[in-house]
Amino acid sequence: MAPTSAFVTPSTLAKETTLKDGYIIDERDKAMVAHNEFSDDIPVISLAGFDEDHPGGRREAILKKVVEACEEWGIFQLVDHGIDVELINDLTKYTKEFFALPDEEKLKYEMSPGKHKGGFLISSHLKGEAVANWRELVLFFTYPVQGRDYSRWPSKPEQWKAMVEAYGENMMSLSCKMFELLSEGLGLDKDAYAKSMGDISQHLVVNHYPKCPQPELAVGLKRHTDPSSITLLLQDHVGGLQATKDGGKTWITVRPIKNALVLNLGDHAYFMSNGRFKSADHQAIVNSNETRTSIAVFMNPAQDAKVYPLNIKDGEKSLLEEPITYAEMNNRHKNRYLEIVRLKKLAKEENWSQEELDLKLSQLN
Repeated sequence: MAPTSAFVTPSTLAKETTLKDGYIIDERDKAMVAHNEFSDDIPVISLAGFDEDHPGGRREAILKKVVEACEEWGIFQLVDHGIDVELINDLTKYTKEFFALPDEEKLKYEMSPGKHKGGFLISSHLKGEAVANWRELVLFFTYPVQGRDYSRWPSKPEQWKAMVEAYGENMMSLSCKMFELLSEGLGLDKDAYAKSMGDISQHLVVNHYPKCPQPELAVGLKRHTDPSSITLLLQDHVGGLQATKDGGKTWITVRPIKNALVLNLGDHAYFMSNGRFKSADHQAIVNSNETRTSIAVFMNPAQDAKVYPLNIKDGEKSLLEEPITYAEMNNRHKNRYLEIVRLKKLAKEENWSQEELDLKLSQLN
């Protein structure tokens, strides 16, 4: 049976010549830079020699580059990270096979509203947003292991589950290395950052951005920061990940590097560093020529983990008046995002100037 109109995927809508109204973004939100107008501004950092943890060893140079990237952008690319290329290739292959399935097959794993056990989703925009994202995705909750609901993990392709498990395990190991560097970069013992996170959780989001009939009118994933501590993103050759470090005045498209991982810092890292490390401000755009695939792994603290700067320097004031839980931080993140959506809608209805809107947005906490 064909899916109802409410559940037609972008993969199917891509065959049409015009974009459905529900995907058309506001003029102010249109991309300033093309999906394939690549920039080399984002730092590329090799992890080769990470274990040379002695004076003059390679780790010192890696730490310096990571700290500089965290302070300037909150986003950088990792190469020589040790993740097996065959695993990356297999995971990507099976991911593409899943999204090539008919809509009715993918929708068997549709994630129920309000139930966060993982599964297939269209768009993933929040309630209160008028415009959908031009994407499909599958959400896997991978850690803690006891939280996995395998009934929400697609059974086709058959090998996909095992690849997701193996990739999640590899990402956990790599993330722990990065937490060591963040900790050392803040002047702390290398295990301090990870300890503050409690029982670390991980979820994996496999993104599918089909070719779009009118890409200039759509967005793959709207501008945002992640609430996570770090996000590790594997992207294909197509391009579409964009970042800004000046509040949206200028944007760059991150150049895809084969088998590299893009590391985004999230809001958790921003607060734990007392604002020293940036939370990556980014978005994903689409195009009419090629379908794009990316695989994002979000590394989060436990819901009850304390969020408060780990190392406040003399004379500094904490960004937070008092410690809050990660669950509360996440809730504030969502509410702030929805307030941005509300203000943008109001700006359009009341014909505000860009300066008026920017002022209102700058006043948000």
